[in-house]
Amino acid sequence: MNRFKIFGVALITFALGFIVGFASQGKQSEDEYKYLRMFTDVLRIIKENYVEPVSTKDLIYGALNGMTKSLDPFSTFFTPKQYESFRQETEGEFGGVGIEIGMEKGRPVVISPIEGTPAFKAGIKPGDVILEIDGEDTSNMSLIDVVQRIRGKVGTKVQLTIHRKGMEKPMKIELERALIKIESVRWTTLGDVGYIKLSQFNENVGVQVEKALKELTSKRVKGIILDLRNDPGGLLSEAVNVASLFLPEGKLVVYTRGRNGETQKYFARRKPVVPDNLPVIVLINKGSASASEIVAGALQDYKRAIILGEKSFGKASVQNIIPLEDGSALKLTVAYYYTPLGRLIHNRGIVPDVQVAMDEKQEEALQEAIRQKKLEGKSGLILLPEKDPQLSKAIELIRSGQALKRVANL
Repeated sequence: MNRFKIFGVALITFALGFIVGFASQGKQSEDEYKYLRMFTDVLRIIKENYVEPVSTKDLIYGALNGMTKSLDPFSTFFTPKQYESFRQETEGEFGGVGIEIGMEKGRPVVISPIEGTPAFKAGIKPGDVILEIDGEDTSNMSLIDVVQRIRGKVGTKVQLTIHRKGMEKPMKIELERALIKIESVRWTTLGDVGYIKLSQFNENVGVQVEKALKELTSKRVKGIILDLRNDPGGLLSEAVNVASLFLPEGKLVVYTRGRNGETQKYFARRKPVVPDNLPVIVLINKGSASASEIVAGALQDYKRAIILGEKSFGKASVQNIIPLEDGSALKLTVAYYYTPLGRLIHNRGIVPDVQVAMDEKQEEALQEAIRQKKLEGKSGLILLPEKDPQLSKAIELIRSGQALKRVANL
């Protein structure tokens, strides 16, 4: 008997053990007994009667994938190969096109393109629905399937068929895969205003933002703009670290609540770097998700910053990675994030204090202007307030003194 057969027998025995356990619990477990028995019956019928030979391992993996698909877009099952790929991706450097993806109504949806990557340069936008990858329909793909098909050898190409709201027909975009190196924090001054662009909450982001804030405040700027637009999030620990730079030590930053009402609270860990009398404006849009929403929500609840822009994405759930004994793993949503005042972020997003929309034409004009500047030889962080109404409004609020008044009166 090979190891796949042993795996199958072990799993069936495990399931039958559950059945016996459920049966011993009495009437309340009759449904569990019935459906577990159905599962083992179907497994046996397929093994004995399907037209082609099929391994027990493949059947079980398929069943586990189906289970997680029935939950939410962020829970998934990883085969050993997929799990290894997932672990490599979280290290912050990988070959791909530079998009953060979620699932919505069975289709992969762009949460945010990462600035400076092939996807960003090609004009892919938050909310774009990926219908096909290299001509293959995505409707039956899991999230990890989508990620693995988009990623590949640096220099090779992948074609995405995209549907965008307001489009009559889908469009095809060909992208060349590149080594994605994420420069998470960049900063500069816009005259008398400090500006920090945070692209993703990777490791040590809090340290980098602290360095930026100390440098900018030493220049006696009139206010700070923290740009979290198109920031898909990242590490919870770094979200707490960044929020701690603005909030009094010991203040609640965020908490999670799980299925049975259990909560876990995360507090500001240090004294703030930003003086109380220095106004802060946080920019968000529909590409701001996860850790970005945690920071924006905390600063908004404590009236420490004005949140400006458009409603955020609304992805604020906690996933645990549970390794399994054969090298596979389960990524399972176990809780939701709440702001300090108890606002649920997930599927709701953060609503700005000052709403300033940017339509598609304005976004395209801004990106084209930035591309032209780069062609002219300009490097580094390129900011064009005259083409960016959200940034322009933030600067106006700080320079006019309205930002300080609004924070005091929020």
